[in-house]
Amino acid sequence: MLNISQKKELVERLAKEVSESEISILIDYKGLDVLKMTDLRSQLKNEGVRIEVVKNSLLKRASEDTDAALMKDFYKGPNAIVLSKDDPVAPARILVGFAKDNEKLEIKAGAFSGKLLSPEEIKQLAKMPSEQELLGKLVYTLNAVPTSLVNVLSGVPRSFVNVLNAIKDQKEAA
Repeated sequence: MLNISQKKELVERLAKEVSESEISILIDYKGLDVLKMTDLRSQLKNEGVRIEVVKNSLLKRASEDTDAALMKDFYKGPNAIVLSKDDPVAPARILVGFAKDNEKLEIKAGAFSGKLLSPEEIKQLAKMPSEQELLGKLVYTLNAVPTSLVNVLSGVPRSFVNVLNAIKDQKEAA
């Protein structure tokens, strides 16, 4: 059991983490054994995502004046909050994939950019490409434009040189 000062510290720390998070997702983990929860924590940690199991009353206090306050109606029963500061797709992808294999994990709701997300919207978010994939596509696109421009611009002199070589070959043959 936590005493009042420990609860205050927990609420302050959690409030800071929730306010800095780009996305927060509330899950019901009831029925998952320790091995499965450890596996889920590990998958989330590898992506830089944090999961916190905390009492609902403390979570309500910590989420005040943040996007996570949108989920306060779902703060019932055993909950864990999943927080990501950088990539909103990573936690959604991990949780949706984990829920497919573990039916006892329930995605309750999410909060992203001031909007309450339903479980269906979180599933749609999970289908989006990751930040790394999008950056890779951007780099490819940015690289393709100058490469194509160089090919187009060098095409005219290349064709001119080919015509001159053909004329030279024709005069040598005559």
